[in-house]
Amino acid sequence: QVQLVESGGGLVQAGGSLRLSCAASGRTFAGYTMGWFRQAPGKEREFVAHITWNYGTTYADSGKGRFTISRDHAKNTVHLQMNSLQPEDTAVYYCAGSTQTYAITVDSFGSWGQGTQVTVSS
Repeated sequence: QVQLVESGGGLVQAGGSLRLSCAASGRTFAGYTMGWFRQAPGKEREFVAHITWNYGTTYADSGKGRFTISRDHAKNTVHLQMNSLQPEDTAVYYCAGSTQTYAITVDSFGSWGQGTQVTVSS
């Protein structure tokens, strides 16, 4: 497994941007599909985006056109650039790693970070 630490969350006004980062440790990072999930109060954790080892990306409808996921194999990092943020994007955002290439469900990810809070004010 990989160990994951997120950063970059914060408070932003509607229409603003944030860039989340996830630092991974472990020799197997390069082979993992890396994902971002989010969980709002009282709601289930939901898929946001993932990027495969060879840079294939998948996005949930909620983030298409606004969010961009990227990874840097040399630095063992994954990023989520979020633009045009809206109050409904408010949630704790989690970085996750999976050995399954096309993983998009919570259960298909075995490694998780501690989460970073994103709050979007109206």
